[in-house]
Amino acid sequence: MRISVPVEGQEIDLDTVDLFDPRLYATGDPHPVWHALRQRAPIHRQTLPDGRSFWSVTKYHDVNDVLRDHTRFTSTKGTLLSILGAQDPAGGKMMAASDPPTHTAMREPLMKVMSHRALKDRQPQIRRIVHRRMLSHLLDGGVWDIATTAADFPMAFTGSLMGLPERDWPRLTKLTTMAVAPTDSEFQEGSGHGTLVAAHHELFDYFSRFVRRHPGGDDDLVGFLTGMEAGGRRLRHDEIVYNCYSLLLGANVTTPHAIASTVLALIEHPDEYRRLLADPSLVPGAVDEGLRWSSPANHFMRYAVHDLELRGVSIKQGDALVTWLGSANRDEDVFPDPYRFDITRRPNRHVAFGFGPHYCIGAPLAKIALNLLFEEITRVVERFEVAGPIEHLESNFVAGIKHLPLTARLRDGAEELLRDAARDGLVEA
Repeated sequence: MRISVPVEGQEIDLDTVDLFDPRLYATGDPHPVWHALRQRAPIHRQTLPDGRSFWSVTKYHDVNDVLRDHTRFTSTKGTLLSILGAQDPAGGKMMAASDPPTHTAMREPLMKVMSHRALKDRQPQIRRIVHRRMLSHLLDGGVWDIATTAADFPMAFTGSLMGLPERDWPRLTKLTTMAVAPTDSEFQEGSGHGTLVAAHHELFDYFSRFVRRHPGGDDDLVGFLTGMEAGGRRLRHDEIVYNCYSLLLGANVTTPHAIASTVLALIEHPDEYRRLLADPSLVPGAVDEGLRWSSPANHFMRYAVHDLELRGVSIKQGDALVTWLGSANRDEDVFPDPYRFDITRRPNRHVAFGFGPHYCIGAPLAKIALNLLFEEITRVVERFEVAGPIEHLESNFVAGIKHLPLTARLRDGAEELLRDAARDGLVEA
């Protein structure tokens, strides 16, 4: 998804706004639209040609209110536009598609193994993956499509955490992209709807068979789910399968696109990258700003539990509300100069991982991986340059870059450092 600075006075016809169309995020630019909506209609209704409709929520505090309050806005009927108007079969079974107390009962045990403290011991492994899966490409000295490489990066640690065989990782990565971008020609297998159905069927079938064969135990995340109790009982088979799918999807759709978009932002704002090179302690702030800037999870949807008002607009029971995270993260009332990429932005309470009870459970793992990656990038890369056309993912759920060809000028001594890493066992040679 392109990230631009809206031009004051630019005319946007709100009657023709189409935030549902995945092509907007591949070849268009939603930022002027979101800006206009925040200024003129922060709660805006769009009706599709087939009669389905949803309310777009574009202001930061409104987005937080909708995501936070399950008593007014439920997750059980579906959380993504791809199933707008249909009953979500995962409702009440998958953590992401449930409300408290069911959601709380599932989330609390998982937090014990997904917290930053629990994952801290995995940092050496993730640093090895950073070198083997990502930075080893710099030794070739040619053009490196960082977006393509980043697409496979999260599976190397999430797949391991879940206990999934490495031979299955490439297909699982593609299936998750098919599920979030079924109309993108690069990932389509048949029609758009057919691709979505096929991806879901294959993923659910894969996890169903994998869970049945799994011996159990706490050696990996799938084993933890099979033995976990939620609300005083073990999870059913279908609940385990749905949550395996959700955990994998969450990992694969956020981290890769945060990487590509942050690197592109650092190329487009070279002074910020020079600040980072001069002071690597700024990496955590740069990662947070990259997450705000890219907002890879583009939206989350809720349904109104009862008739209510939001900013004076009457919302009816059963109406769908779509919170646009990329818009919330550019809200001028919360982020001063929101279209400036600033690695020292303070405060930076972005909602790239959502907000409230459904705040992404995989956020600690994603932030560990992103921090380690950018720590290593600043050690070895003096400058990146774009080396070809940038291609954006066709998806209304994931704001992503699918191709970002780069060349890199390495810092003095970086090539030796990279080779030493392989030779000394920091990475698998």
